[in-house]
Amino acid sequence: MKEDDQPLDRATATEYASWFKALADPTRIQIVTLLARRARPLSVGEIVAAVDVGQSTVSAHLKVLAEVRFVLFEHRGSATYYRINDACVDCFPTAADIVMGRPVPPQPAPTASSPGAHP
Repeated sequence: MKEDDQPLDRATATEYASWFKALADPTRIQIVTLLARRARPLSVGEIVAAVDVGQSTVSAHLKVLAEVRFVLFEHRGSATYYRINDACVDCFPTAADIVMGRPVPPQPAPTASSPGAHP
């Protein structure tokens, strides 16, 4: 049997499932889209205002996104700022291609701003 006609190994399938699960919510999609389009760190308050849901809900969604490393955060004083993990933007389409059995697109070279920071 060829490797191409075999399922993904369990560890990879588990990791990809966690990525897809993290995006299986409209508010989390809104947050990821917002962070990707703004291309700068945003405070929780800025995210709350943009997605029009409560602060505790946004915080819970950010926690889920941070657990799979779709978003990164940094503390500035008493505020926490979130930004998209650029490496995820590069890796996620590849994961979808792999799951769907499509050829893997060529990967861009890692940038200095995201060493090892991938989902």
